[in-house]
Amino acid sequence: MLLCKTVAEMHTACRTLRNAEHTLGFVPTMGALHAGHLSLVAAARAQNDAVVASIFVNPMQFGPNEDYEAYPRDYDEDYRKLESSGVHVLFAPSTEEMFPPGNTAYVEAGELGSRLDGASRPGHFRGVATIVARLFHIVQPDRAYFGQKDAAQVAVLRRIVRDLNIPVQLEVCPIVRENDGLALSSRNRYLSQDERRRALILTHALASVEELAKQGETKTRVLRAAMIKTFAGDSHVRMDYAAVVDPESLLPVDDICGGALVAVAVFIGSTRLIDNLLLAPIR
Repeated sequence: MLLCKTVAEMHTACRTLRNAEHTLGFVPTMGALHAGHLSLVAAARAQNDAVVASIFVNPMQFGPNEDYEAYPRDYDEDYRKLESSGVHVLFAPSTEEMFPPGNTAYVEAGELGSRLDGASRPGHFRGVATIVARLFHIVQPDRAYFGQKDAAQVAVLRRIVRDLNIPVQLEVCPIVRENDGLALSSRNRYLSQDERRRALILTHALASVEELAKQGETKTRVLRAAMIKTFAGDSHVRMDYAAVVDPESLLPVDDICGGALVAVAVFIGSTRLIDNLLLAPIR
C-alpha cells in the first residue's frame, strides 16, 4: 500500500493509476476503523480496479464543545487494517496540508445542512461538505463509498455532487451492526459497559417503528410517538432527535407511503450516537 501525506504526492499516485486505465474507488474516513469502514473498502474493491482510502480527522466538522481532541486516533492499527484489506493508496494528510494558512474557500451545505444533525451541530455539514469536496478534487475517483448510518451526510453530499457537477458516483453501503443490533461507530469505544447496554435503545426505537409499519401504520405522528416513548423509558438517555423524513430533502413527511428515512440521535452519557432505518415506498 502506497502512503501519501501531501496533496502533490496524492495527485501523482492517482494520475498514475488513471493513466493505467484503472477505475478508482475512494473510501474517505476519519480513522478509528471498524468493520463498517472495511465493508466500504470491500465494496470499493469489488467495483473498481484500485482503491484509495483517506484518514483525516476534520476539525471543521466538530463544534467548539465537541470531541475533536478526544476523537479516537489509532493510525498504526488503521494502517494495518487498510493494507490487509487490499487498499492500494492511503492518503493521510496533516491539517495544514488540507487547510493551508490563509485558507478562505469553503463549501456551504445550505438549508439541507441545517436539518437533522445539522440542526443540533451548527456548521457540521459545512465542514463535511468542504473536506469531502476537497478530497474529491484531489483523488478524482470514479466512485466514492459512504455508510447508510450517516444518512444525513449522504443527503448533503449527493446535493453537493449534483450542484458542483463533481464527476463521481456515490455508493451508499448498508449499516454494519453488532450481533445485538447496535450500529458500529467509532464513538462506541467511548461507552462504559452500562452505557453500551443502554445504547441498544436506538435499535429498540427503530424496531418499534419497523414493527408498526409492518402492521400497516403509515402516519408519521404515530411512528414518531413510538420512538419518543421508547427513549422516555430510560432517564439516562437524552434524545437529540427522532424524525421521519424524506431521505433526499431531510424534510418531515406526514406519512411513509412514499418511503421515508427514520432517523434517531441520542446522548448516552456524554456520547452522541446516531442510527436510522430506510422504509421502502408502500405499493
